[in-house]
Amino acid sequence: MTRFCGIAPRREGRLGQERYNALMSELAELLERFRRGAELVAVAATGAAGSELDWTPGPGRWSVRQILCHLADSEMVGADRLRRIIAEENPTLVAYDQDAWARNLDYTRRKVSQALEMFRRIRSENYELLKDVPEPACERIGTHSERGRVTLRDMLETYAKHAEGHAAQIRAVREQYKAERAGKA
Repeated sequence: MTRFCGIAPRREGRLGQERYNALMSELAELLERFRRGAELVAVAATGAAGSELDWTPGPGRWSVRQILCHLADSEMVGADRLRRIIAEENPTLVAYDQDAWARNLDYTRRKVSQALEMFRRIRSENYELLKDVPEPACERIGTHSERGRVTLRDMLETYAKHAEGHAAQIRAVREQYKAERAGKA
């Protein structure tokens, strides 16, 4: 059984048990969404190759390659943030400029296979850390330099949605690429 924040059943009567069951169900679902994120991204990118990896749907929009590189770097930042919240007292979580990272870390030339593998590996490590976090860590907070106070649960939800959103974005970019190519044929 997957445990999040080391929560164990409490004997507080029926209402307390119902609240506990609802909370555990919600947290288990959120943790499972987080875990599945790498799989969703990998499936969305499967089969993309050649010019499809570098095609962008418009100015200022990212290619499949750039999205995958962003996910890898973002997961690395997330690993640091999650660990700081768990280990430190109200740490400052510094925002980063994702467009500057994409430009200055040359996302247009990085290897897709390495970016995807890095994302998957770090997501797996983050999942292994989070699934058994001790109960006191659940209420821990950090202060994000742009968003303010965030909890460990907030960060888990943010990163679960992040992978889901970018998997959908990859699918959309690939569909647009195929539609554009079909229109030119």
